[in-house]
Amino acid sequence: MRHNKKFNHLGRTNTHRAAMLSNMASSLIKHKRIFTTTAKAKALRKYVEPLITKAKEDTTHSRRIVFSSLRDKNSVTELFNDVAQKIGERPGGYTRIIKTGNRLGDNAAMCFIELVDYNENMMKDSTKKAPKARRQRKKSVAAAPAATVEETPEVSEETKE
Repeated sequence: MRHNKKFNHLGRTNTHRAAMLSNMASSLIKHKRIFTTTAKAKALRKYVEPLITKAKEDTTHSRRIVFSSLRDKNSVTELFNDVAQKIGERPGGYTRIIKTGNRLGDNAAMCFIELVDYNENMMKDSTKKAPKARRQRKKSVAAAPAATVEETPEVSEETKE
């Protein structure tokens, strides 16, 4: 029976899945955005977000715990120095999954998974948003051109005098 076995095995053995998630987490930390299937991205989110939370506290113990999961010195260094500094005040939700459609070969659902604070396009849009102005009634289309035609000759006559 399959009682209370909720996580996705991704069609791999336990060791293969652990190695794959470790490699994907290292790539996500290094490149800030990776392109993968939606199922792998959802599994990676559950894997990498506790590591980022652990990286907020820069101690030897937390570095060793993160290194035991990632097995890459450069990723651990970047996680603790750059990523943890940028997301220090964020309470959670460090990754974003953006669905991109299906892959041509096997029709697998594909997506981007990225670190939230590193997408410059999303950050610019959120800062530029202003409250919308009230909608006003538009002037009638027939009245507007007639007014401009009448005003144009008067302006030209005044300039001649």
